[in-house]
Amino acid sequence: MSLEFSGTQVLPIPQEQVWAYLLNVKKVASCAPGFESLKELADERWQAVVGVAVGPIKARFTMDVTRSEMKEPERMVVNGHGQAPGSSVEVSGDMRLSTSAPDTTRMDWTATLEVSGALAKVGIFMLKGTVEKLTGQFFDCLKKEMQAFYGRW
Repeated sequence: MSLEFSGTQVLPIPQEQVWAYLLNVKKVASCAPGFESLKELADERWQAVVGVAVGPIKARFTMDVTRSEMKEPERMVVNGHGQAPGSSVEVSGDMRLSTSAPDTTRMDWTATLEVSGALAKVGIFMLKGTVEKLTGQFFDCLKKEMQAFYGRW
């Protein structure tokens, strides 16, 4: 099952500071709902453990995550694939930053999610709703943490 998502976030922080924050994988990962751990495997490659629940199905994924493309301070592409007992997931995210006003950054993002196994069987509507909820939680956390880090409210 394949799902596509996209959105825009506006942050009251200069683009260079948003970019610098996003380069800190540990800070960004800590905002991911269900995040458990992160281990650096190589330059721009990590292993993350993330737990997720969709309806009655709970899974704990071990993810291989890479930052496959970067164009500072405008674009970043992240890819991941992971396994959990009975399920697998492939994810790709593309984020583009631009200055939308003085000291304000616009983040346009797209993501593709491929799910197979038990998680795919819960149905596209339940899976899509859960992913949209988790994505909202991630961006709410990221915005809050970034603003606190840079002292901007």
